[in-house]
Amino acid sequence: MNEYLAVLRSLMPQSYAQRGDQASIIGGAINFVKELEQLLQSMDSNKRSKQQPLAEFFTFPQFSTRATQSNNNSAGVQANEPNMAQSNSNQWAAADIEVTMVDSHANLKILSKKRPRQLLKMVAGFQSLRLSVLHLNVTTVDEMVLYSVSVKIEEGCLLNTVDEIAAAVNQMLSRIQEGGFSFS
Repeated sequence: MNEYLAVLRSLMPQSYAQRGDQASIIGGAINFVKELEQLLQSMDSNKRSKQQPLAEFFTFPQFSTRATQSNNNSAGVQANEPNMAQSNSNQWAAADIEVTMVDSHANLKILSKKRPRQLLKMVAGFQSLRLSVLHLNVTTVDEMVLYSVSVKIEEGCLLNTVDEIAAAVNQMLSRIQEGGFSFS
């Protein structure tokens, strides 16, 4: 037992076991392991944020490219498992999209790769969906762009739920990415 305690004490910094008794060594080892766990979590978080910049702005996205990537990269995913990146109509996520709504106002968060004229096409697309842009914020990091958009749902708009708005925006972004979006 004393040999194991000596090895344990040698594996951690001196400050964690200042006294040589068994309780101090074990207590110090526990504290050291806890600190190492926190450091590992912090490093994982930093790694994820570098891989997916701006992703921390999403709470419950209706569409997520990260779900597509993780499902495509997962070994042993069963064929009958639902893919979180798909909507009920089996649309694939063109971007990370999260919509929240209160009365006739909606807030959209859209994270996608930067593309030429994408913002212009999106604003035109919102207008064609009868969503009036009240406020628009654009944040870029490397090749990614986060659009935070506040819209008012106009009279005659056929989109009534957050899922319908998210699906329409996802479809619009898919057309923009394929180059099939035109101004009408």
